[in-house]
Amino acid sequence: MPNVDLSSIWLDIGLNDMLPLERKAAAAHEKLDELTMQDGTMTGWVNFPETLDKTDLADISATARHLRSISDAVVVIGAGGSYLGSRAVIELLYSSYYNELGIGPKLYFAGHNLSSRELDTFSSLLENVDFSVIVISKSGTTLEPALSLRFFRQLLAQRYGEDSISDRIVAITDEKKGKLGPMADELGWKRFAIPSNIGGRYSVFTAAGLLPMAVAGVGLQTLIFGARAEARKLNSIRSFENPAWQYAVARNLLYSKGKKIELMTCYEPSFKYTAEWFKQLFGESEGKQGKGIFPASAQYTTDLHSLGQYVQEGERSLFETLVRFDHSGAPVRVANDFADSDGLNYLSGKEMYTIQNVAENAVISAHNSGGVPVVLIEAGEINERSIGAMLYFFQLSCAVSGLMLGVDPFDQPGVEAYKSNMHSMLKSL
Repeated sequence: MPNVDLSSIWLDIGLNDMLPLERKAAAAHEKLDELTMQDGTMTGWVNFPETLDKTDLADISATARHLRSISDAVVVIGAGGSYLGSRAVIELLYSSYYNELGIGPKLYFAGHNLSSRELDTFSSLLENVDFSVIVISKSGTTLEPALSLRFFRQLLAQRYGEDSISDRIVAITDEKKGKLGPMADELGWKRFAIPSNIGGRYSVFTAAGLLPMAVAGVGLQTLIFGARAEARKLNSIRSFENPAWQYAVARNLLYSKGKKIELMTCYEPSFKYTAEWFKQLFGESEGKQGKGIFPASAQYTTDLHSLGQYVQEGERSLFETLVRFDHSGAPVRVANDFADSDGLNYLSGKEMYTIQNVAENAVISAHNSGGVPVVLIEAGEINERSIGAMLYFFQLSCAVSGLMLGVDPFDQPGVEAYKSNMHSMLKSL
């Protein structure tokens, strides 16, 4: 279970601030229970790790093995939650250099922009390469993935012939609604369902997240075990001992005190897409009715050399959430330089992880003293089990935090506004 350290937050906070928020967290969790019991709500994710069918998991794994056997590359088409969850897990587990490691087929993520330049690059990357496609879309009509599907389907047809591509396309879509499911059935594509009561940003433990992960070699059973164990713990602890409550309360308390921007940070470069997943999860869940914390991210120590000045001395409207992982992998030690030209021989033989920890603590101290509160989340080692637990922790924290804020954390009416405008303008082309 992720451990939340709020010691820097509570320094200037008294019980008069704490107790009402703890009661609000309890009421929010109870409200989530009520919604979960009702039909037609978008809360199917709450118990999904517990109820995921073993047969479905076996089917996902078998399909992944098939794609791995016929493909040197797999293109994952999806926007937002349709691809961010799987990419977050794959890169956090294997690093952003996954495609160079030779673990499995190369993975390319497409369908989340409208760049013709990028599509043209894919044409070059896939030339003379055996490839397959996973297309993920609940509606089947979202513009970016729909147009990308047309592009890659045409590439497949040119390579293999229209009549020979059905086993190279897998569709993951809403179990009941939308255009993609009927298309897949008509054309003979393998199809997986995203439950209708699970929105895209909460879909990481459905086939939308699990199939690309399985293609990359992620241990699905261990990932789900971690999520299931976390769900049981977080949904049974109904007090401020619950880390999800602690995080939700801290966010709402800081928001009430004018901290309107949350900077998600980590010292592991492979966390980049986990931060992107986090930004969509919290941004779409809370940003409505003129409310909500703006989710941003920074990669440390890299961004300390670009954003560090602003974080330390800029407008005091932000707080920081730092995700820290335990050391894993072989130790890397600082080499000795016989000339000591940089004056750093005093670090010779020290582990890089130890130096990183010192940097983390120094930054926390500096930012706290500069008026930037730091929420510290200890996430354990980087492995499938801890990642599954961490992702569920953020999902539940997000739901509780949004309900405390007084918004519906499961809809996204603002997203539909730009889509409607865009389609109207495109029809006039």
